[in-house]
Amino acid sequence: MKRTFRIGRLSCPPRPLLCAVVALAVTSASEAAADDGPGPFGVTRVAAATAQSARVGALFDADRGGGPGGHFCTASVVRSPRHDLLVTAAHCLDGGGDLLFVPGWRDGRAPYGIWKVGRRYLPDGWAGGQDEDSDVAFATLEDRGGQGVEDTVGGNRFAAGVATGATAVTVTGYPNSREAPVSCTNKPTAHSRTQQRIECPDLTGGTSGSPWVNGDGQVVGVLGGHEQGGATADISYSVVLGAEADELYRDATADR
Repeated sequence: MKRTFRIGRLSCPPRPLLCAVVALAVTSASEAAADDGPGPFGVTRVAAATAQSARVGALFDADRGGGPGGHFCTASVVRSPRHDLLVTAAHCLDGGGDLLFVPGWRDGRAPYGIWKVGRRYLPDGWAGGQDEDSDVAFATLEDRGGQGVEDTVGGNRFAAGVATGATAVTVTGYPNSREAPVSCTNKPTAHSRTQQRIECPDLTGGTSGSPWVNGDGQVVGVLGGHEQGGATADISYSVVLGAEADELYRDATADR
């Protein structure tokens, strides 16, 4: 599990960070490239700050404040009618408490602002028993100054039903041990009928929820699923986005 809590790749930082909320209000960036991204396949490196990368951000527990070491999962903005929607892993959203989303977080800076997470949408399979085949979720974000997060950073298309390995994808996320995002491009393969996997090194705790973005700018996977993202840092998993994920996306965009 690549979150930050001690469940697979979860791992919540132990020290309080209440004072760091102020530090979040500054500046920086992240990356979510497509399958034609630079560099060889299967290599993880610090993600460049680009317009595309701004759509990926770190999740923080609001009561911990945020700041260095305070993020626990990754999420990304997807297109929606109200321009307010992000996608992540269900295991990143199934706890209580208020959450903050910071797109483009880097080195203690928030170039695109701090966004409060509002309503959460978890699939029945996860809510009813934490089924690893249902480890994907959506959440709305409260607007800022009358604008939605998509108006600020743009959004990728959420695409269920794309065949595993149809193209290479770029996975971008925030390891909890780093204060900048990392990125890796490779071609997913089938782990099972309901799970897909990708070989990318150093995707450690905190990268749960990272989008798998193909060359068409579509989110075709979300890091999570089997072993809540994977028991090792070199192989990561995603639910195969099918009918359940598509229905959940429709519910989220319709605010049902």
